[in-house]
Amino acid sequence: MLGSIGATGFLLLAVIALLLFGPNKLPELGRAFGRTLKEFKAGARDLMDDDDNQKRADSASRIEVSGDNNAQPEASRAEARRLPE
Repeated sequence: MLGSIGATGFLLLAVIALLLFGPNKLPELGRAFGRTLKEFKAGARDLMDDDDNQKRADSASRIEVSGDNNAQPEASRAEARRLPE
């Protein structure tokens, strides 16, 4: 998409932005856009880290200990946890 914009197209966009917003407002808009991008990247990175941590926790919870002689079948464990009626 941006590959089709040449130097003249970019210059034309810069001149239009300068005419619309003025020379005093453009630096403020650039800083605000930069802060927004920085916060977006940090939020996306946090989501990706949370997703990775969740996957690690899921895989760790699936690890079963083998060789447990006192292991009860799933049905009897569920019955043992039930409250008396």
